[in-house]
Amino acid sequence: MRALSLGLILTLMCISIHAQTPTKAGADAERNAVQPSSGVVHPQGAYATVNGVKIWYESEGSGEPLILIAGGPGFSHSYFHPYFSELANSYRVIYLDSFGRGKSDRAKNASEYTFTRDVEDLDGFRKGLGLGKINVLGHSYGGMVALAYALRFPESTSKLILVDAFFSAEMWQVNNDNWNSQIRNQFPEVWEKLTLLRDRGVHSCNREYQDVTYEVPLGLFYFYDASAADKLTRSIEPQSLDVYCSIAGDDADFLIGGDIAKLDFRPQLKSLRAPTLILTGRFDRLAMPRFSLHFKRYAPQAKFVMFEQSGHLPFIEEPTRMFQILRDFLQNPSRP
Repeated sequence: MRALSLGLILTLMCISIHAQTPTKAGADAERNAVQPSSGVVHPQGAYATVNGVKIWYESEGSGEPLILIAGGPGFSHSYFHPYFSELANSYRVIYLDSFGRGKSDRAKNASEYTFTRDVEDLDGFRKGLGLGKINVLGHSYGGMVALAYALRFPESTSKLILVDAFFSAEMWQVNNDNWNSQIRNQFPEVWEKLTLLRDRGVHSCNREYQDVTYEVPLGLFYFYDASAADKLTRSIEPQSLDVYCSIAGDDADFLIGGDIAKLDFRPQLKSLRAPTLILTGRFDRLAMPRFSLHFKRYAPQAKFVMFEQSGHLPFIEEPTRMFQILRDFLQNPSRP
């Protein structure tokens, strides 16, 4: 998912968003369910110490753990609410704020934010909570983290679910190219402003650049039905630009860089040992079907489902179908 500026979210929601400072308290303590200004109720949460930092998570339900990894890079778990509560009557749904996101601790230096750390922190989190094998669901960039986790820690992965995910830097760059082409063709007045900024040497991780980009409605990129953007803005929190630009590069919306530029999982996809479910939206203009369909070739052992009336977030646009598919997949016994 692309960077969403605070200014944009404030405009769309027409409410105040109050930043919550991560705690540095010693013992991990349960927090009561909270209801932020967006009106979205969060389940109970706590801090876990992972690789020397405090990581915030929320948990609801009981049963096999299902850990949700948000996109970005740089988003908190917030936009998964309230949708994944649908599974809490059968599973322990765990919403994770990775290092630098949401209520979790911030790095002293942005260079501490890396793709490898996101993967390793996930296993550190699993061990810290005393979990055995886990079901992992990654959305967008989070799908890359979940995929890398399943490949690196197969003995700890029960099932893998990728939702509108990327499998390589090349796929991400095509996302960038399509993003910019859409702006140039549909909002030429915005493209003119961006071009002037680029002529001045301003890269896309600059806050001024981001604010201009988000004069373009979210519905153009993220949704089949543009009006569904209202549902996203009720729950999503501002993205950490430090995390985004450290992992994706300082010109991330134009030319992919950072750790993501080095990633290509295609040669490894056939070696995935965990049962794998891949979900994507027909009208996803970020992780586009032109590339997502290639998952069928690179991971023929996986189950692939296309949502014909969804964009980048099928759990918002087609929740009934999506959660039935998730239940069916999670309920099927894992192969030995």
